[in-house]
Amino acid sequence: MSLEKYQAKRKFDKTIEPKGEVKKSNLSRFVVQKHRASHLHYDFRLEQAGVLKSWAVPKGVPESAGVKRLAIQVEDHPVDYINFSGIIPEGEYGAGTVEIWDKGKWQALDGALERGSMKFKLSGKKLQGEYVLVRLKDKKSWLIYKI
Repeated sequence: MSLEKYQAKRKFDKTIEPKGEVKKSNLSRFVVQKHRASHLHYDFRLEQAGVLKSWAVPKGVPESAGVKRLAIQVEDHPVDYINFSGIIPEGEYGAGTVEIWDKGKWQALDGALERGSMKFKLSGKKLQGEYVLVRLKDKKSWLIYKI
């Protein structure tokens, strides 16, 4: 895993976002950040292989079973981003307000992201239960839903 794409999009002398590094751990955490940028969306992030695998979810991660939402995979983020909240300045990539909407632990149940389909369990304050991420034909487009 690499953070080159993440770091190339940011000017760390202008943003308070963490520069970060790849950090291996077995904590299996997740975070959902409400991001008021050019368009309100939610960033869903799973800690895996020393980075946060990340998706922008325009309508938010579903809280009810059967609701399917589009999730666009974005660049991996550093693990330090799991606690990030604050304001990304105007003119910078992702400019706007970021706040933590939910966080907790996750557990893989079946499949793998690398294979394009993964069933997993979320244990957060708001998000609880089993979910599925499925990659669509466009490799960056996924569906996320609760089962």
